[in-house]
Formats: sequence, structure tokens, C-alpha cells
Amino acid sequence: MKILVVEDQPAELKLAVHVLSAAGFEVDQAVAAEQAIAAIKEDRPQIILLDLSLPGVDGLTLARKLKADPSTREILIVAITSYPERFPMAEALAAGCDAYLPKPVSTRTLPETLRTVMKNAEGDGDR
Repeated sequence: MKILVVEDQPAELKLAVHVLSAAGFEVDQAVAAEQAIAAIKEDRPQIILLDLSLPGVDGLTLARKLKADPSTREILIVAITSYPERFPMAEALAAGCDAYLPKPVSTRTLPETLRTVMKNAEGDGDR
């Protein structure tokens, strides 16, 4: 499974990439929304692990843009945030995110969480 990790904090980005790569995922990375869009066009992921607090264009805006575009709306988005009061779960889901994880995200359960999101989406029959 190909995953794009969009995270602007270097330590958190490195950790997520390491954990997911070690779990057998093919991982690409981006530190901002514009870089994420370029990465998606270059090599489309099946799932995006998206930090909602990004510099410039925030993760909710990026999620809305991806879900509004027919060429990217089927990509699953798992929102992550350190600021649930600023980026509440209901708002993330309304923006089109398929799942929501508050930080700190458990590195032990992250790979299985992403597999579960993918499995649930496949079970919906609309992907």
C-alpha cells in the first residue's frame, strides 16, 4: 500500500516514515500542502496521513480540495492533529477525511489503524 505522509514537523515526519516503512508500506512524504499535491500528481497514494496544522494551506483545506477533485477524491485521508480544539474531529470528517487521530499517534498501532481504514473503505463498496 502506498502512503503519503504530510507532516511539517521533521521529527514526527521521520518517525511516521520509519514506522510505516518498517511495517511494509511504500511511503512518500511532504511537508506542506503544495508539496503534497505535487507528490500526489507524481505518484498517487492509496492513503494520506495528513497533519491538519500545516504552514500556509492547512490540512482541512487540502482535504476539501482533494475530495472536490474527481481525480483525487477516492484517496483515503487520515487526519492527525495536536490541536483537536482547533481542528475538531467533526470538522475533519466534514472536510472529507476518512479517519481522525489525535496526537500523539501510537507508533505501535498506526500501521494497523491505516490497514483498518483501507479495509473499511473497501468494504463500503464505493471505492
